[in-house]
Amino acid sequence: MIINYNVSSMIANNALARNDSALSKSLERLSSGYKINHAKDNAAGLAMSRRMNAQLKGLDVAGDNANDGISIVEIADGAMSEVHDILQRMNELAVKSSNGTLSDEDRSMIDEELQALNDEIERIGETTQFNGQNLLDGSFDLKGYTNTEAVSVDYHQEGMKYGEYTLGVIRAEFDQDGFLTKVTNEDGSKIESITDPDGKTVKIDKVSFRYDEVTLSGKDGFEIKMTLNKDAMTADGTGYKTDKNLQLNLTGIGSMTLQIGANEDQTLELRMPPITKKNLGLSHTDVLTEESANAAIDEIADAISFVSSIRSSLGAYQNRLEHTTTNLDVTSENMTSAYSRIMDVDMATEMTKYSSLQVISQAATSMLAQANERPSQVLQLLQ
Repeated sequence: MIINYNVSSMIANNALARNDSALSKSLERLSSGYKINHAKDNAAGLAMSRRMNAQLKGLDVAGDNANDGISIVEIADGAMSEVHDILQRMNELAVKSSNGTLSDEDRSMIDEELQALNDEIERIGETTQFNGQNLLDGSFDLKGYTNTEAVSVDYHQEGMKYGEYTLGVIRAEFDQDGFLTKVTNEDGSKIESITDPDGKTVKIDKVSFRYDEVTLSGKDGFEIKMTLNKDAMTADGTGYKTDKNLQLNLTGIGSMTLQIGANEDQTLELRMPPITKKNLGLSHTDVLTEESANAAIDEIADAISFVSSIRSSLGAYQNRLEHTTTNLDVTSENMTSAYSRIMDVDMATEMTKYSSLQVISQAATSMLAQANERPSQVLQLLQ
């Protein structure tokens, strides 16, 4: 028997220390609800869970962003619904004024209401806002530019290739009011093509103009509206022409970018063309005469069609955003389940383990106490 080194006590003490450490870890898992509390618990699992957690939080914010986008679309669509109602009333006034039974004084009074309604359309476009940002004044429309002050891009159809389109020198003739009567190539021939950003020739099926705006239309949704500034053009006999080959740069930027995903470039571009008298083709509409009232009927019909097309696009945006929010919810649900499998502790299993460790720890404590008593037996030999 020895007294300097109590090996039995050391064995019991080491076992107790190991059990106590395991018991502390089990207690930590039970207290936190996580089976990974430190990198040492599961280094790979911790790395995966941190990435998943960042993704989950990003998905939550992306869902909020998508819902904000839905709110924006609803506000814009609500405003344009009112514009539709105004246009319907303006159409009634135009039809009424085109009746031959009315006098000039009658038409003047009708025109006062029509102009007031026209101004209200302009006001709605200028003041419709979300979070202090104007929605319908062109702030979030795709931008286009030209290489000359004589021509400005007012609108182009969505889905067109972005980049630089090249058109030759164009020639225009105006009436005494400054309105377009003819738009051609420099040599007076019909404009039939334009070169796209890829250097390919795009056929132009129709060249139409109203007031000072010319529209080039082609197949597959090709449409560009431009305003010609007579004062910035060069006089050419009975008409005016641009001083260089016209280049149109459709930038593809300007629309509202909604971040609808947790990762980079998971966005939706929300385009809202300006709601103005000019963009609707109503900047010179009046019903002061029977002829102008008849012309107003067609102009208002075109404006109704234009607003309908914008509302159709907004409806498509809203449907897409609603599907996006649903998809984000499902993705978040499934990812949360995966995250839980990595991080969350099974309380029943861990409690069973904890109970076992607690019993073992108590037994080790008892054995340590007995081992510490063994050296005292030597005293009996010394009596």
